[in-house]
Order: sequence, then structure tokens, then C-alpha cells
Amino acid sequence: MELGFVGLGRMGMGMVLRLLAGGHRVTVYDVEAARVDEAAAIGATAASSVEELARLLNPPRTIWVMVPAGSAVDEVIFEGLLPYVQAGDLVIDGGNSHHKDSMRRALALQEKGIHFLDVGTSGGLEGVKNGLAIMVGGEREAFERARPIFETLAAPNGYGYVGGAGAGHFVKTVHNGIEYAILQAYGEGFDLLRQGPFPLDLADVARIWNNGSVVRSWLLELAQRALEKDPTLQEIAPEVGGGETGKWALEAALESEVPFSTLALALAMRFRSRQADSFAAKLIAALRWEFGGHAITAATPASAGE
Repeated sequence: MELGFVGLGRMGMGMVLRLLAGGHRVTVYDVEAARVDEAAAIGATAASSVEELARLLNPPRTIWVMVPAGSAVDEVIFEGLLPYVQAGDLVIDGGNSHHKDSMRRALALQEKGIHFLDVGTSGGLEGVKNGLAIMVGGEREAFERARPIFETLAAPNGYGYVGGAGAGHFVKTVHNGIEYAILQAYGEGFDLLRQGPFPLDLADVARIWNNGSVVRSWLLELAQRALEKDPTLQEIAPEVGGGETGKWALEAALESEVPFSTLALALAMRFRSRQADSFAAKLIAALRWEFGGHAITAATPASAGE
């Protein structure tokens, strides 16, 4: 089918490549002209602006937006696309947007007669190559209309309609919360293996676990790969990025009064990883000295701020 695609980052470019390979006609736009040229070189139709992208598509249009969550999505949809689309067109947000933002956008577009789907995607760059997991929220009719796109992008049996406006991004948010907890468990488990009483080959342990154990997973396969490249991970700083979707998932859990303690801890540990020096840890050490005389490790000049 014919569609427009706005946003050619690593994920977006890979999705366009997969769509083109699947026989779709894709018109693309990105603020970086070089990315548009790159997509055109592999068969996409280039647009120099959002206006031109909309003009090049035949109504009723289907336009996939793949930009960072937040104001950028609103800018593309309401400032970029809205003046040039019309009733009956379909806008798809395939990024990691907050589900409440998706509900708001769906309602605003519905008033103009424009359909909207919020689509959570999982699988990363390898998923783009081998098939993604796709969670779709919005109008069922719009989902059926866009089904050929999802069939091309998804892994076998890897997509589905999950509910009304916002449901796709809500399911993806909770998915990411689970991911946070799993990553934390792997990280702490392998740290224990590394510091335990035996000189273990961590990559080999990961290999064994990846073949038949109850904790085998794609993430564990990635851990094996990383440890084979660098057994001590000495080239990587101990700072974990991200956190936005994890915060959203935890906020949703608090609103629903549903315990999500593993996520709460994993999110807190991500924030801790970004602190060069923890005052909280210093205070805890000081308190242990005060109430029990427990030993305190003297700060080095650097950590003392000298």
C-alpha cells in the first residue's frame, strides 16, 4: 500500500527499508536532508517538507510518524501535517509516546475526521531486520486499514489490535517497565557471578543459560554477545540511560494502585548509576557509624570534592 513516513532515525530508516522490501510505496521526510536522500536511494519517494509529503500522497492518506515522544510529535502532527491532511486520512504514531498524549491526539484529530493509531513497537534494530512486536491502539476500522503495514513490519504472529486510543502506547509502556526489571536482574546476577568465589567465564555461563535454562531470552543472548566482545566491559561507563517510559509505567501503577516493585527498584538503580558520588550513601555510612560504630571508608580527594 501507499504511505508517508516522517522521521528517519535508526529505527525509522530500518522500517522504511523493510516496508519497501515488502512492496509498499513509501514517501519519506526528515529534517535531515541526507537521510531523505539515503531513503530515496533505496527506493523511497523523497519529500522536502511535510507539506510536500502530504501533497505527494493520494487521499485517503496514511502517514506514519516516527519521532521522539513529546512536543516533537505534536509539532509534526498539528503544525506540520494538520494543515495539509483531510477527513478520512490516517495518522499513525509509532514512537514511544505517553498513552495519555495519544488519547488527547486521537480526540483532537477525530474532531477533524482524521483517524489516529498509537502503535507501540518493540524489538530494537534487530527487530527491524527480523520482525517487530507491534501493539496497536485506536479505532478498529483504522487498524484493519493499516493491517498490511503491520504484517510487513512485524514478526510472524507479532502484531495485534489491543484496544482504543492510547492502548497501544500503554501496553508498550508496561512492556518497557518489565524490560527494566529484567535488565536489572541480569545486571545484578552477573555482577554476583563476577564477584563470587569462582573465576567464571561469564560469556560461557550466558551461553549455557541460553540453551535450555528457564532464564534464557533474547536479552540474555545479547548479554552473551556483549561479554564475548569485552569480558570485563571495561570500555563501558557504569551509567544507564533512558528512564522516561519506566517512569510512565511506574506512575500508571501508582494511579491504579498496582504494585510494580521490581520496576521501582530498577528505575531507582538507573538514577543511582548517574550519580558520580551519592550523598545518600554517605549519610547511610555515617548513621551506621553513629549507632553502631561500623567502619567508615575514608573518601579519596576526588570523591571528597577537593
